[in-house]
Amino acid sequence: MAVIGGGTGGCAAALAALRNGMRVVMTEETDWIGGQLTSQAVPPDEHPWIESFGGTQAYRAYRTAVRRYYRDHYALTAEARSRPRLNPGGGSVSVLTHEPRVSLAVLEGLLAPYISGGQLILLPRHKPVSAVQQNDRVLAVTVRSSLTGTERPVEAPYFIDATELGDLLPLTRTEFVTGFESQRETNEPHAPAEAQPANHQAFTVCFALGYDKEADHTIEKPAEYAFWRDYVPQLKPAWPGKLLSWSMTDPIRLTERKVVFDPAADASPRGAMNLWIYRRIIRAANYEPGHSRSDVTLVNWPQNDYWLGNLYGGTEDEARRHLERGRQLSLSLLYWMQTEAPRPGGGYGWRGLHLRPDVTGTEDGLAKYPYIRESRRIKAEFTVVEQHVGTDARMKVTGKTREEVTAEVYPDSAGVGSYRIDLHPSSGGDNYIDVSSLPFQIPMGALIPRRLENLLAASKNIGTTHITNGCYRLHPVEWNIGESAGVLAAQAVTVKEPPRMIRNNERLRQDFQARLQAQGVELAWPKITPR
Repeated sequence: MAVIGGGTGGCAAALAALRNGMRVVMTEETDWIGGQLTSQAVPPDEHPWIESFGGTQAYRAYRTAVRRYYRDHYALTAEARSRPRLNPGGGSVSVLTHEPRVSLAVLEGLLAPYISGGQLILLPRHKPVSAVQQNDRVLAVTVRSSLTGTERPVEAPYFIDATELGDLLPLTRTEFVTGFESQRETNEPHAPAEAQPANHQAFTVCFALGYDKEADHTIEKPAEYAFWRDYVPQLKPAWPGKLLSWSMTDPIRLTERKVVFDPAADASPRGAMNLWIYRRIIRAANYEPGHSRSDVTLVNWPQNDYWLGNLYGGTEDEARRHLERGRQLSLSLLYWMQTEAPRPGGGYGWRGLHLRPDVTGTEDGLAKYPYIRESRRIKAEFTVVEQHVGTDARMKVTGKTREEVTAEVYPDSAGVGSYRIDLHPSSGGDNYIDVSSLPFQIPMGALIPRRLENLLAASKNIGTTHITNGCYRLHPVEWNIGESAGVLAAQAVTVKEPPRMIRNNERLRQDFQARLQAQGVELAWPKITPR
């Protein structure tokens, strides 16, 4: 079996296929597996029930292993060590904000026995460049090494596309969509009248940031700093002012929201968000004296979301240009914070802010890979639309109250997840779309293309829309999608029937779902109050 892409979904897919007896080849574009968790430098963003429900057994084992790694290898204080739900960074976005390198170590440890046993071939720094398809089947995918330029064909009975941008879809001529579908196509309340295929959510070049109040770490002024310092987003509804400021759009109310930045604080003030705390991954107070020079935070904020162009759908030169401009935006945000950003107590700039390349595994301190919110998406056997998961849309469809309503129940459920429909500003000029959603299921049909028989989606490339991608794109959901895709491919090999037949034959589907449940994949939610 071939898993193309070693991100969060790819790792989950490979581990699932391996534990089900498959031999696997997994490729990864960078030198770090893990995707969102590692190379993109985005700590887990999870729903409030994740400690007890709403994630697979394997995902919970991964989370447990992260905490164990800190207890085994880090100089935690006795108080921090005693916390059953240790949050190493003490960040507010999650109860498990931690360093990308720890996730990398945990994931590599999970895969190591399969590599040494010869069951898994891992090809880092390899990207797919071409594919051979015949009679609605993918016969081979050729991947190229970014180190040597060497190309090698990968042949397998099943291919899992776990790339960050859905790269296998155009290579295999799999039908797919991009951007915003029209209301005519989906009937979604928040969809536009006409399709907007080039309207993609912002991507973000994240970076790790430390603080030394006694030093001056001011970087060289970025080449595009003058542009970004004065840039006022042209979005609808309007952004409240300059992008580089402590004022932004409130994602839900679409009014002005002021935030705080204070690297000397250990908590957010009442009624406000301290961005330093939000995605903090090292909290120095959790460690014995001398272990950490300072707290460290990961910067993935509205201020460095890039929406002036896309990473796919155009030429390779255009993609490279937009990626470089995204890097320039992040460096400009840092320079602005070092030199011109207003401080809470008066004055401007924190010259002691400094990049932490040791945290991101890069020379410059920026993440190895941009954080991708939206991918090419397969035209699937089943597509999730807003009416299936959006709280207000479901209430209108079902006639039920907010207390009574639940998300659509899928007979082919292959997992569960929960997150708001959270769309960041987009390249088509839309401001946030952030609306309540209901704890949902992951339909098997969303993993299966309409035509190809041996290709499965295992990341943000499943059968969602631009809108519902907003709640299916987060860490535990991507893990569940990948894990279920890996088990489904193994089941297809076992029963000698393609995934489409497994889904559409009740006995085969129930056998597959029983296999999922036996391996710790939850298929339905208890009654949960919508967020």
